[in-house]
Amino acid sequence: MRSGRPSFLIPFALVLAGCMAPVSNTQKPVPGNAVQRGASAGDVATRRINMPTTLPAMKAFPATRTTQPIRSNSLIMGDFLDLSFQLESGRTLPVLSRFEGPITVGVTGRAPARMQADLDQLLMRLRQEAGIDIRRGASPSTGRISVELIPKRKLQRHVPHAACFVAPNVTGWDDYLRNRGTAHTDWTRLRQRKQMAVFIPSDVSPQEMRDCLHEEIAQALGPVNDLYRLENSVFNDDNFHTVLTGFDMLILRAYYAPEMRSGLSRAEVAQRLPAVLERLNPAGGTGTPRLTPGTPSAWKQAIVDALGQGRSLNARQAAARRAVSIARQKGWRDTRLAFSLFALGRLNMKSDSQAAFAAFNEAEAIYRDRAGTGLHAAHMGVQLAAYALSAGHADQAITTIDRHLPAVRQAQNAALLATLLMIKAEALNHLGQSSDAARVRLDSLGWARYGFGSNAQVGARLQEIAAIAPG
Repeated sequence: MRSGRPSFLIPFALVLAGCMAPVSNTQKPVPGNAVQRGASAGDVATRRINMPTTLPAMKAFPATRTTQPIRSNSLIMGDFLDLSFQLESGRTLPVLSRFEGPITVGVTGRAPARMQADLDQLLMRLRQEAGIDIRRGASPSTGRISVELIPKRKLQRHVPHAACFVAPNVTGWDDYLRNRGTAHTDWTRLRQRKQMAVFIPSDVSPQEMRDCLHEEIAQALGPVNDLYRLENSVFNDDNFHTVLTGFDMLILRAYYAPEMRSGLSRAEVAQRLPAVLERLNPAGGTGTPRLTPGTPSAWKQAIVDALGQGRSLNARQAAARRAVSIARQKGWRDTRLAFSLFALGRLNMKSDSQAAFAAFNEAEAIYRDRAGTGLHAAHMGVQLAAYALSAGHADQAITTIDRHLPAVRQAQNAALLATLLMIKAEALNHLGQSSDAARVRLDSLGWARYGFGSNAQVGARLQEIAAIAPG
């Protein structure tokens, strides 16, 4: 069992609001070398935006194939082994386990039409891209994978830190509660997957439901571990990617390759992997598994302490600085250093805007220099664009946003897309381009309905962004 999307790791939804607050008597950094004095709260002329009485139709992304993996097959072999033979807790899995034969999926609970459509798109992609024989069951209540929707409060009453999760050998919520904590639901005892249950909150945005479907069904089928080192994968605790990527589909295709079967040991899988990946991903080259040193537990704990709850802000800031320090001492220039900087930036937005800006700026530079991390860079870019807008640098805000929009659309993140477009609309308005601003804002609302859900949440995000725009 794992937490699908821990609330403390939602990449930007809780961050942007922090940089919305006016900074009093401090230097407010903006992109480039300019530094502008921040106005006090009493000096800010807040512009209110009137929500349209009728919002545009909800937008959703079409089912599209993802880009191919960018890692070499030798590295992917090592990733496969680490993902497949270890739990996030560090416990070892003795054998590979998977479903054998056709897989059916059933849905119970109050599932909205949009979620049903997203599930059908996901199952189609799994058939086409991962080669898995998976489809809907004959009736909603049947399926070797059971997807059950329950109220978020009810879910988190029993699993407090889970946004959604998957459990083995149970058919639904009541069955899970009867067997949780027993050998029946112990992943390490699993030899073959016969029944899995995925639990998703019924009262969250369409995007969050979709994200849970992608991550938890993928883990019901295959790896149950996450690796911080992976750039372009949902199998990463940084949670930037929430829709299955080309790398993820390749991992699942290898999982269900005819050369593999339930019960194989790590050594037996390692022996088969070179031929499997050479056949499935010829562009990745040949070779033997190249194992990557594990991420130190001290760094992982620092990240948990920084982004978790129940600690003072000072303690969390100290943990973020510790994560950055460990990453620099290790000589990392990868996603782990960038994610450490992201955490540091989040925690310093209200208390030290210069430090926050520097952290986001460095993190964005690291992500932009690496292949496959355009979405990660966009999560930094939304912060940098907000800073630029608040300081009156509308042109810089628009340039930053336009640089990141393609990666956000490719990753199908409607909430981030809507936020970027809302900031762009405010920047255009500041430049006197009111008709273009209205067009971009209207476009943002359709994506916001999918990304944020309720009209109230859409309106709140609009007002947060309007509040940082110059009066």
